[in-house]
Amino acid sequence: MGFRFLPDDPVAAVRVPAGQSVLIDSNLHSACSSIEVLEGVARVYCPCEETEGMTIAFLQPGDHLRTDRLCSEGVCVEALTPLCFRSQGAIADLQGFDAVNEWTLQLLRIRHLGSAEQRLHALLALLVNRLGRRCGEWCDLPFRLTHERIGELIGTTRVTTTRLISRFRSAQLLEVPSGTSGLRLAPSLIETAPLAA
Repeated sequence: MGFRFLPDDPVAAVRVPAGQSVLIDSNLHSACSSIEVLEGVARVYCPCEETEGMTIAFLQPGDHLRTDRLCSEGVCVEALTPLCFRSQGAIADLQGFDAVNEWTLQLLRIRHLGSAEQRLHALLALLVNRLGRRCGEWCDLPFRLTHERIGELIGTTRVTTTRLISRFRSAQLLEVPSGTSGLRLAPSLIETAPLAA
């Protein structure tokens, strides 16, 4: 997996095409204490070999990632849609809500549900509730995750994930429109999720 490195000094705008990642190493960025997402959706993950790219959060416009709280290996920020963020030198009003901590908590809650189907159901609802929007008869998610990545998020294999997604598609609860980079989910799937977001 390739990635770019975040410049050492604060930057007003870093643009990252969908599918690319930026490594943020806390040891190298003492002048930069946070990044703020300006446009797009990002996945934050650990670059460590031991955790195999474990997802810890998703970020959207307005969310901050504090670089002074990273593990020794840093983190990677992957653009799920075209992404623009800025790095900041001073942490101003980042008291209170922490998007990364909230996502980590929600993903941990999902991992503790009893069955893989419940975990997938809860994950899809969480993603739509936080990062998607209602569009007529469907709820749209502006990006797709690979079956392997979904398996990592719900604690199952790619094969099981593919089987479960096929079941949702057969029940007309999920569509993958051709020519787009997103997913469409039935509101009834979102409304009946095992965990409230």
